[in-house]
Amino acid sequence: MKVYFDNAATTAMDDRVIEAMLPFMKSHFGNPSSVHSHGREVRSAIEKSRKKVAELLNASPSEIFFTSGGTEADNTALVCGIESHGITHAITSPIEHHAVLHTLEVLAKKGAVRLHLLEVNEKGEINLDQLKSLLKENPKSLVSLMHANNEIGNLNDLDRIGTLAKEYDAFFHSDTVQTIGHFIHDLKNLHVDSLVAGGHKFHGPKGSGFLFVRKDKKIHPFIHGGAQERNMRGGTENVIGIIGIAKALELAYEDMAGHRTHIEKIKTHFIKKLTDDIPGVSFNGLSEDLEKSLYTVLNVSLPPSDSNRGMLLFNLDLEGISASGGSACSSGATVGSHVLRALDHNPERDSVRFSFSRFNTIEEVDYTVGKLKELYAVEA
Repeated sequence: MKVYFDNAATTAMDDRVIEAMLPFMKSHFGNPSSVHSHGREVRSAIEKSRKKVAELLNASPSEIFFTSGGTEADNTALVCGIESHGITHAITSPIEHHAVLHTLEVLAKKGAVRLHLLEVNEKGEINLDQLKSLLKENPKSLVSLMHANNEIGNLNDLDRIGTLAKEYDAFFHSDTVQTIGHFIHDLKNLHVDSLVAGGHKFHGPKGSGFLFVRKDKKIHPFIHGGAQERNMRGGTENVIGIIGIAKALELAYEDMAGHRTHIEKIKTHFIKKLTDDIPGVSFNGLSEDLEKSLYTVLNVSLPPSDSNRGMLLFNLDLEGISASGGSACSSGATVGSHVLRALDHNPERDSVRFSFSRFNTIEEVDYTVGKLKELYAVEA
């Protein structure tokens, strides 16, 4: 049996997304910057896609900029947000995605900003009282906090963070790569100045993404060299990626509640099976709590095991199970998780992130837990 439980890394493309993209690989091949009919029909398709994304997110089409993915979008928002608005102080957390954390660390190293990392507890919860204190001391800061953590699934309260940011005139950016397409985002009523998406996280194509920037918080371009994306991103547009991400988002919104119900059943069943069948199992962050975590992510901490230590993902792969994870420290070829280190996770315990999509089944859960039970049977 082959099981794919690494949907937080990437998802399978929906066949309907591929169908929407195909004409733009074959007959609709014009350059959207060209003024002839071949170019105009492609330009029209791009703008229809932009309008669809904006409509779904309750934003204006002029606030949506297509990118190569979430990482480029994060870099654009952070680097250009800081430069455009003369920001000298930034606040983030030690468990952000490296697209945010590394970008801000580079800016701090260059002396562009002073950087503060918020405290997190052993469950990965961010100290929002500290955020308020820092904002009070440093108004007009940049705040970058993700909606949901990609490793442990913790959800942050964007409304509360956004309200704090607005109170102290801060620029609030959120990495929403793991939640766009899985949660409703009402951008007219959410106090966020910029957020990002990557199409391959919700059954769209890799190499596609977008950046939302609120119209009263305009920033300058990150990539120069052309007037594309209303002078915000030089370079010929990735037309098939734009068509694909818009279609994928449309499909995600068509039955988001149904998808969530299906995936939550899988996650709930997984938690119960693991707890019943593997003594000493626990869960990292808040991933076990359906109310406080991303419903697509479960981060499992397994009991110490000499035979599996550092080899668990390899052993699962041999059984046809694809997942991801790691330990709190680096060893050999395995790069340690900066998120688990921030949580003071026990390095003797291997951790695995299982992440789900609407294409997964209960049978796949039972197979996976059965194999884990076999792997830990000798030492249980």
